[in-house]
Amino acid sequence: MTSSGRRLAAALLAVALTAPAAVGAGAQAAAQDRAQNVLKALDRIQAESLAAPSRVLRRSDFAESDFNAYIAYRLDEEKEDVLKELKLKLLGENRVEGMALVDLSGQKIPSFIKSRMSLYFEGLLIVQEGKARFDFRKLFLEGREIPLVVLDTLIDIAVRLGKTDAESIRKWVDLPYGIKDLKTRPGGISLYY
Repeated sequence: MTSSGRRLAAALLAVALTAPAAVGAGAQAAAQDRAQNVLKALDRIQAESLAAPSRVLRRSDFAESDFNAYIAYRLDEEKEDVLKELKLKLLGENRVEGMALVDLSGQKIPSFIKSRMSLYFEGLLIVQEGKARFDFRKLFLEGREIPLVVLDTLIDIAVRLGKTDAESIRKWVDLPYGIKDLKTRPGGISLYY
């Protein structure tokens, strides 16, 4: 996973496809529009932060569907080799649930590891001093709860395959420039800058 991919993953982390292949062109266009709304807002936040830093925090709000569309867009743009899908369910108080599709197809992996795996997780988004990380509380592989060390093992395998430069699920990452804090609410997220 690239550094910006790690940032997304950690920040919310920080993601499912909002426009799967079976969805019609109209739905895909709507998802692209939602992703573009977030991209434009991030550009605006950066420009405003550079032009006129403020002591008073400003806020930009997004629906869960917009944020998931943005994450799907970033995964596609960055041509992620391992993380194929990431969908988040945003809850209150920075609680997040999600699903990630990991694809190691065509890779030399141990026989006990499936090449395509769905990971379901829940946890808490923690933000401090312009950095964020995701504190996993529970992790499920194909519907069965597993120890969190399994995710670190999968990341380690991906690193060894040269498919990501991620280090750990516990790593702090920088938020995009200008963003000071993130807060989730049921069905949405607020970026403070």
